[in-house]
Order: sequence, then C-alpha cells, then structure tokens
Amino acid sequence: MIAPRAYDREPTMLPRWLSSLLRPAPDSAVADNLRRGKPAWTDAVHLLWTGWVFFTPMFGGGYSLLWLWLTLLTYPVFLALYARQLLSPRRYGPRYALAMVAMGLALLPWYPSGISYFIFGCVTLRVCRTGSAWRYLAQLVALNAAFVAIALWVGYHWQLVVWIPSMAFIIGVIINVESTNKDRDAALQLSQDEVRRLAATAERERIGRDLHDLLGHTLSLITLKLELSRKLFDRDPERARLEISEAEAIARQALSEVRSAVTGIRASDLAAELAAARLLLECQHVHLHYTPPPPMPVDIERGLALVLREAATNIVRHADAHQAWVEFAQEGRMLSMQVRDDGRGDVQADGNGLTGMRERVAALRGTMQVQSARGQGTTVAVQVPLPATSVAVPTTVVGAPLASEALP
Repeated sequence: MIAPRAYDREPTMLPRWLSSLLRPAPDSAVADNLRRGKPAWTDAVHLLWTGWVFFTPMFGGGYSLLWLWLTLLTYPVFLALYARQLLSPRRYGPRYALAMVAMGLALLPWYPSGISYFIFGCVTLRVCRTGSAWRYLAQLVALNAAFVAIALWVGYHWQLVVWIPSMAFIIGVIINVESTNKDRDAALQLSQDEVRRLAATAERERIGRDLHDLLGHTLSLITLKLELSRKLFDRDPERARLEISEAEAIARQALSEVRSAVTGIRASDLAAELAAARLLLECQHVHLHYTPPPPMPVDIERGLALVLREAATNIVRHADAHQAWVEFAQEGRMLSMQVRDDGRGDVQADGNGLTGMRERVAALRGTMQVQSARGQGTTVAVQVPLPATSVAVPTTVVGAPLASEALP
C-alpha cells in the first residue's frame, strides 16, 4: 500500500484549547457581525488606533529599552483582551474593557504609551455593554477622574492631564450615541421582521381557510357521486353515467373556483400594499399618512396596488422627502387615488416608472396626472371608472384625519 503524499494529507488542526478560545459566542460582537453579513474581522480595524502606542515616545521621553520591553510585554496582552472582548458573550465584555483600563492606569508611571490602552478600554466599555447609557457615562466620569488623580500624582504635564480625559470623554460620548442608535435600529429591525412574519402567518391561515371552504365540500360531493356511480354501474348504467357527468360538472366548477381563488391570492390588495409602502418609507425616514381604501373590484385594486408600489419606490429613490400621503376618494362611479410627497419635486419627464404607471392606469380606462413643481414635492393623481355594480362609498371628507393619524 502506497503511503499518501504530504500534500494529500488533511491540514493540521488547531489545538482544541485554541479553537475554543477563537470560537465566537452566539451573542458576541463577532457573531453579530456574521449575522449581519459582515466579515468577522470588521471590528479589528479599530486596532489601527493603537498606532499611538508606537508614536507616543516621539512626543516626549523618546524610545528606550524600558519602553521596548514594556511594549513587548503589554501589547500582546492588550490584543488578547481585545480579542476576548469581541469573541466572548456580551455580559463578559465589560471585564475585558476594565482590564484594559486597569493596565493603562497601572503603567502610567513608567509607560506613557499605556494611555492608548486606557482610552481603548473606556471606549469599548460602552460597545460591549447593553445597559443604561447614563450608567456608562457615570462610569466614564469615574474612570477619567481616576486617570487625573494618578497622572497628577505621577507628575504628568497639566496639558496632558486635561487633554487625555477630554478626548476619552468626547469619544466615549460619541460611541455612546452611536451604540444607542444601533440598539434602536436593531429593535426596529426585529419589529419589522416580526410584522412580516405575522403578516405571512395570517396570509397562510387565510389561504388555508379559503381552500378548505372552497374544496372541502366540493371534493366530498365528488367522492360521493363517484362511489354511487360505481355501485350503480352494473344495476343502472344510465344512472351511473348521470352521476359521473354530474361529478364531472362539479369538478369543472371547482377547477374554475380554484383558478379564481389563486388569481385573488396572487393579486396584491391595497391594504397589504399600503402596509408594505409604509414599512419601506419608514426605513428611509419618510413618514407615510394614508386613508383606508374603499371597496373596489379585484382587477382595479390589483392595478392601483401596482401603481402605489411604483409611486412609493419613486419617493424612496428620487424625492428626498420627509413625509408622504396616500388618499382615496369616490365621486359617483369615479374612484381617485392621490399619492403626494413633500420632496424636491421638479420631475421634468416620465421615466420607466411613471411610464409603467400610466400604462397600468390606461389598462383600467383611467387617467393619471403628475404635478411636480421644484421644491414643492410631487403629486400623482389617478382616476379610474368603476363598474355600475360597484358598491358606493362616501366621499372622503376634506380635512378628515388620516388613518395613521387617527391611531392613538
């Protein structure tokens, strides 16, 4: 038997203890980056700030053998603490940040480069903590007060004593605001995901109920007809053929109803499209006000839903707006939908989006007008005729509160 060549063998695996140390915890910063689609080493770019460890001697004291030995001893420890902070569960993160702060303060009498460790610890203490922002600010004040006391005791120049705490506090406040906004964005994303999940669950339940109501009785009736025809096949062929023909007619009717139901399921209804438009616009910091749509035929509702989708997309891409409105009204047999925003306006020509909207409105035998003065936003007004059998609804009262504003 020929022994495998060296390059055919499996690569040497890392030691088990090292693999366990490098494995990120499920709630660690590295795991959070991986869930968001970011590289695992994203936070490692902040290590560029540690260049001040090597630049500090240039501004006073100069490079010495003591500085070299302390750098060789402490910088690997700092890297290990920072790595553990990123890989460990968030509840353990503050202990590594405080260890950086303690190491920086302990080195102040002999190693001014340790100030970088102190600032890193102060900043990352907020990044790894999910508690109150005010609690972090209180900790930041206490840590900087300890730095001032030790620096004055060692004999640091007063300018350095003022500058370092000020810089640490300012950077800490900025990181505090960014972390708070990040937590709010994460909560908003979770709520949006929950809304989508609940909407999908409700839609599946509705489809299940519709199919059960539609097919349950029909299939049972077909089964009974076929069983009866099988029993009558030898004794009464004419009656058996009649039962089979009736079962065939019922099956054809059921097929037609299923096709109609599938068409309705595939069609986008205005209520769902309004909810999707609001979700899309809110993600871009555009608040959407809207009135509930009145009852209308399925084909008109489907066309207006697609027009609304394109209008919301145009607001996100081009309007640079802060608010948007969608209003419905009916006068006689004419149904109108108006989509407007407070963006920059100045739409000079129809692009692909507006052209497609006009084509959809024309297919409904309606009209569409676009008003877009510079600096006054854009208004898209659509009017479509309703069939004579449509249910009349009251005309929208001018000045009535919109649906989103009437909610508590």
